[in-house]
Amino acid sequence: MDEQTCPRCKTSRYRNPSLKLMVNVCGHTLCENCVELLFIKGSGNCPECGVSLKRNNFRLQLFEDSTVEKDVDIRKKILKDYNKKEEEFFSLKEYNDYLEEIETIIYNLTHNVDYIETMKKIEHYKKENRESIIKNKMKYNKEILELDRLIEEERQHEIDKRESIEKQEIEIKRRKIIEKEALIEELMFSDNDAKEILNYFSENKNKKENILGINKQLKKDNSKKISYFSTGVRIGIGDSNQMYGKVLPKIEEGPLFVYVEPQLIVDGPSFPTWDNLEKMGYLRYTKQESIDENAGGFVSAYACMRALQEAMCGLYNISKKCDI
Repeated sequence: MDEQTCPRCKTSRYRNPSLKLMVNVCGHTLCENCVELLFIKGSGNCPECGVSLKRNNFRLQLFEDSTVEKDVDIRKKILKDYNKKEEEFFSLKEYNDYLEEIETIIYNLTHNVDYIETMKKIEHYKKENRESIIKNKMKYNKEILELDRLIEEERQHEIDKRESIEKQEIEIKRRKIIEKEALIEELMFSDNDAKEILNYFSENKNKKENILGINKQLKKDNSKKISYFSTGVRIGIGDSNQMYGKVLPKIEEGPLFVYVEPQLIVDGPSFPTWDNLEKMGYLRYTKQESIDENAGGFVSAYACMRALQEAMCGLYNISKKCDI
């Protein structure tokens, strides 16, 4: 509970769940109220270590362990100057030694080990590598700006795409309403047959859908271009067989599916054929399909044939003789 308690006023999060602990560069925590009282003039000394602090440098504590907070702050400052990349070293061993030196400096500053010598070492490094530090900072800033630009382009592209889809949906709804009103008006006031009117509107609808499908495919083909992602990696959107620079061999295959009509084996009388259903009078007592049912693909002959098959499958069941 020590990490969750203000060292000055002894207020804990157990008693005050809304307690906000603040931390500064020295790594010692204070609650928000104590920071306001002690640093009312903008600056003051830490009540724990006496280091001179500024009010605007206090920030909300993110980690329960204040040492971690101090480590994060120091690491950010050190890496601004120790910003060399692996390609600047002659060997991997030199680069690893460089990284180990950085970790040693961060540890010493975090735990106050050889503090003065470590600070002298940092100043000496800054003087010797001043040009390299400035160069890497400029390079890093350019990379950040480029990445921000790419992210902004992606975000704007997504916004434009979403707005375009919304406009298309609104336009489709508007056209459907107009077509529906035109169909109703034609059915109410026209002298033509209702089936002919429905067929006419259905054909026009299919033509428009086909044209719309072709336009969508053309737009899709034209949109196959290289795009950027937030990682900064350029990825080509195209044939999946050419991804990652590899061309996969195409396998020649035969027909994917061959329909074979099933053979119904029954012991009863044979079923009537589709042509004989009406001739033999089976459809006379079958309810005819409506226009809406027919539009969905339903035909009364299917129901009649299925009923006949189910009725005749169990007739004249002949038990097979078994040889003993």
